[in-house]
Amino acid sequence: MYAIVEIAGQQFKVAKDQKVYVNRLAGEEGDSVSFDKVLLTADGDDITLGAPAIDGALVGAKINRHLKGDKVIVFKKKRRKGYRVKNGHRQALTEILIEGIDLKGGKKATSTKKAEPKKEEVKKEAPKNETKTDKKSEDLSQNTVVELREMAKEKGVEGYSSMKKAELIAALS
Repeated sequence: MYAIVEIAGQQFKVAKDQKVYVNRLAGEEGDSVSFDKVLLTADGDDITLGAPAIDGALVGAKINRHLKGDKVIVFKKKRRKGYRVKNGHRQALTEILIEGIDLKGGKKATSTKKAEPKKEEVKKEAPKNETKTDKKSEDLSQNTVVELREMAKEKGVEGYSSMKKAELIAALS
């Protein structure tokens, strides 16, 4: 069984009785800590996935020791300028031992989703007192410029290729 858990801003794949080096945690050596931001757990083929974290899941750990990581040398140089800077850095780490993974209240990941029925939109009826030209101009305004130009070409309107949409609607109505 393993889990993917977020510890101190980083994600780790952990299993029981595994030693993990993480960024320095608050606490003394020998203290027990628990992490509740468990993103995924797996036990063979049984996978539990959180969205984003699994509710109620905990990973228990014990702080073994605090230490410093290997030295990282940062060397900066600019050619022909006489600029050279050498710095070193040792990251503060904590060694933890994973004691157990607890899945209280975890939900199983499902791959099938129920499709929600689509709601049909109800179209509003236009008022009956409109004239036919108003309806025709309304219909024309819903068309694109390309469609209006094709209509003008079929109707025999001259200069339709340089007209704007409003001019095309006026010429067609």
